Order: sequence, then C-alpha cells, then structure tokens
Amino acid sequence: MSSLLTNSTAMTALQTLRSVSSQLSSTQTRISTGQRVSTASDNAAYWSIATSMRADNAALSAVSDSLGLSAATVDTEYTALNTVIGDKNSGLTKLQSLLVEAKTAGIDRSKIQADITQIQDQMKSTSDAATFNGVNWLSATSSTPTTVSLVSSFSRVGSTPTTGAITLTTATYTLYSAGGSTGLLESTGAVSVANMDITSLTDAASDQTTLDTYIAQVTAAINSVASAAADLGAVKNRISTNTEFVKSLMDSVDRGIGQLVDADMNQESTRLAALQVQQQLGVQALSIANNSSQSILSLFR
Repeated sequence: MSSLLTNSTAMTALQTLRSVSSQLSSTQTRISTGQRVSTASDNAAYWSIATSMRADNAALSAVSDSLGLSAATVDTEYTALNTVIGDKNSGLTKLQSLLVEAKTAGIDRSKIQADITQIQDQMKSTSDAATFNGVNWLSATSSTPTTVSLVSSFSRVGSTPTTGAITLTTATYTLYSAGGSTGLLESTGAVSVANMDITSLTDAASDQTTLDTYIAQVTAAINSVASAAADLGAVKNRISTNTEFVKSLMDSVDRGIGQLVDADMNQESTRLAALQVQQQLGVQALSIANNSSQSILSLFR
C-alpha cells in the first residue's frame, strides 16, 4: 500500500542512517582520543579500574622522585664517610700511620702533630660539608632526627594503600655529635680522635703506652666508620634496586591501563572506512525512499 502519511521505507532508512551516524561518531571519538574507554559511559567498570590505576601510577611517580632524593642524600653521606676513612695519604688511614710513626724514638712529634691537626680539621670539614638539601647525618645538631624514613615503595590492595620505607638510625653514621661526646670520632673521655695531641709526648714508657692507646682509638674509629659506610653502601644498593623496580612497575601499570582502555587503531580505521560507506549508502537509500512518494503524483494526472 502506498501512503502519503506514512512512508515506512523512509522511516527504516532514517533509523539505519541514525544508527550508522551514531557508530561513526563513536568511532571518530575513539580515533581522536586513542581510547575505546575514555569516559565512564563507555564502560563503567574498565573506566573505574583505569582511573584507580592512573592514581596508583601517580603515587609511584612520587615514590620514584623520593627515591631519587634519598639516593642523592645517601650517596653524599656515603662519599663523605669514605673520604674520612681515607687512604695512605689522608683521613683516618693516614692518621693511624702517623701515630705508628710517632712511636719512633727521637722523632720530632710536634712535626707529626702538625699533620695530625690538618687531618683532624679536614675530617671535620668533610663531615660538615656532607650536606644535601639541608640534611647532614655526619655532623649532628640538636635538630637532627634520631631516625629517618626514606620512602621506598607504594602498593594498594583493594582500597587500602600501603607505603613502604627504609628506616635509618642517624647515630650509626654520626661522626660529630651535638654534645661532642657520642660521635664515632669522639669519646666520653678527655682525648678522642677528633682532638688528640701528641706534641708533649716523649720516648718515656708511659707516653709510648699513651701512643698505643691513641693508635687503638684510631683503629677502632676506622672499623666503626667503615661499618657505617658499609651499611650506607647496602642502603644505596637497595635504593638503586627499588628505583629500577618502581620504573618497571610504572611501565607495567601503563601497559595494563592500555590493555583496558586503548583503542585498536587498525580495527578502528577499518571500521571508520566501512561506516563512512554505510553512511553514504544510508543517505542514498533515504533519498530513494523519499523520492518514491513522487510516483503517486502520476496517478492524479
């Protein structure tokens, strides 16, 4: 039946054209954004997961930055400790050899003391200079914290986030304390590595015993500082490992998000070409359906 009031063919063609146009719009959005799930309306579950994972990745990025700062701080303290230990020409190692040399009968100990004083001053200067971003664990002050926490990781299980940290006791690395008596180069007694003076010592047996005591103090200091440097070296390696892991984890999370929400551009390009053809055919079909009613006019001529 032909009707002037109801053109079912045109209605069908129009519905098809609307459907194709809607799919074409969706495809164009995916191509322009690069995502098949860019809003919650596209897929609420995947969008929610991707949003949470992006937030986790932002937290991991902050952890990576914090690890970089921690690595620089630890490296500064570690380098200073190694410098204080020194070698045959500097630091505690040189100081020990000078004290052994001072046991030689008839030697001018005032000349040796001149070298010792320079080493003592250099070790204090090195310790004071071991500062990064206002942090110095070697030369402690009244404001130096007893423990520090270096952020090392972030994880989330369900809705519960967890932040991991490397906890260090600053007293382990303190060479010069605020009170002047508890540092690794200091002593509760009258004489310490930091202030020992051999100028007045002679070849007398009692003075030779004193020199032996000084040598033992320096040897103990070398062992203590070496232990502190070894501990910081282990921390340094741990931070380096964590840094690489966090970077790899961030890449993994990015890939996971991509699997959820990224569009397959090969598939979308193929779909776009097909929909563009369908749209053109839909327009043509609607035009034909609209023109079909014109044939009714011939019946009234």
